[in-house]
Amino acid sequence: MSEAIIEKYGDARLPRYTSYPTAPNFTTGFDAREYPEWLRAFPEDQPTSLYLHIPFCRSMCWYCGCHTTITERDKPILDYLDVLHREVELLASARDDSFNVGEIHFGGGTPTIIKPGEFVALMDALRTRLGFAEKINAAVEIDPRTLTAEMAMALGASGVTRASLGVQSFDPKVQKAINRIQSVETTMATVEHLRHNGIDAINFDLIYGLPHQTVDSCVATVEAAARMRPDRLAVFGYAHIPSFKKHQRLIDEAALPDARERALQAAAIAEALVDAGYVRIGLDHFALPGDDLAQAQAGGWLHRNFQGYTTDACQALIGLGASSIGRLPQGYIQNEVPPGLYATRVSKGELPVAKGYHLTPEDRLRGEIIERLMCDFAVDVAALAVAHGFDAGLLLTGNERIDELERDGLIEREGGCIKVSDEHRFIVRAAASAFDAYLNNSGRSFSKAA
Repeated sequence: MSEAIIEKYGDARLPRYTSYPTAPNFTTGFDAREYPEWLRAFPEDQPTSLYLHIPFCRSMCWYCGCHTTITERDKPILDYLDVLHREVELLASARDDSFNVGEIHFGGGTPTIIKPGEFVALMDALRTRLGFAEKINAAVEIDPRTLTAEMAMALGASGVTRASLGVQSFDPKVQKAINRIQSVETTMATVEHLRHNGIDAINFDLIYGLPHQTVDSCVATVEAAARMRPDRLAVFGYAHIPSFKKHQRLIDEAALPDARERALQAAAIAEALVDAGYVRIGLDHFALPGDDLAQAQAGGWLHRNFQGYTTDACQALIGLGASSIGRLPQGYIQNEVPPGLYATRVSKGELPVAKGYHLTPEDRLRGEIIERLMCDFAVDVAALAVAHGFDAGLLLTGNERIDELERDGLIEREGGCIKVSDEHRFIVRAAASAFDAYLNNSGRSFSKAA
């Protein structure tokens, strides 16, 4: 990969395109009374996904970009859970208990900060009040530093099928620089607890571009992680945006790698994971060949949502908890972000909608093009335009970003078909951005492309 290409595209700040339009384009002018109407209009026989946000941690990891609150006390967490149960009741009332839930994802923060009995009670409430499909996939994000054997048992007993473990880096120097000390042994013990309780589907999250990180330390982390044989790994580039997340100011910017070093780290991690027997999925995921994610990519039915690459094909995603985002066929819904304001709205008997977005026919077309590019690195723009009732010229004629990518040899274009070069997969977000009609309209900073 040429240094000129890395220099030109590596520092570009672009969305990760887990939705389209992206969240900064959602509007506070949305009429919250429409949300119950959207819920009631969704067909009862179609499965629904749930995302539950638990915005609490015991300590702050300085690289974190999530909405979370640090607490050493349990009372704020218990109060929040009480509100979450009330939100479940409001949703149940809106649809007469008929959500047919097929997918659940607990995100954070640290979802396993709640006690085992509290987690069991929450899962029981979801099952009883919202209704589960015959088969359900339930995933939970875990901080291995705090998971107990009792909590692992509760997760298994509650029907959790997949666990996502934060690892980031096993390099002690890097861990100290990001305020997250986590040994290989601690992580391995968590994996063993989970597998002992029937949770065999394990994800690891890794990050490159962290302070003091090197190619060698990235590869050493991969080798240690691969020995535990997780089914999937997500590998993200660190997004340093201290103006947005003030705790990131505690990170020494002078210790951060430049665009060239970040690109080398990403390439080395990918090569090491492929050598370890993993299949590369999309931009930043890896999976064992027998995993559903690898099969979805091979079959052309890989999807992308707020949790990244997924096999979840549900047309409805319901967000619960402060700051959570959902999607229905009509558009997007985001809950109030501050936990206090979220609790106030729910206590008044209101679904706590802060923002929303009505999808237009053109949004749906552009969103599908972006999703296929992000998943397949190729898209037939002309065919999708026709399927959505549009002329492909709307998207391709005078598209300066696509023209520039083609001139730089990063994409191949034949008629209405576009394919990202295998050698330059890291620019796929730049290719996707060529179809983003709202880019740079929100004033929000995004993560670097490489």
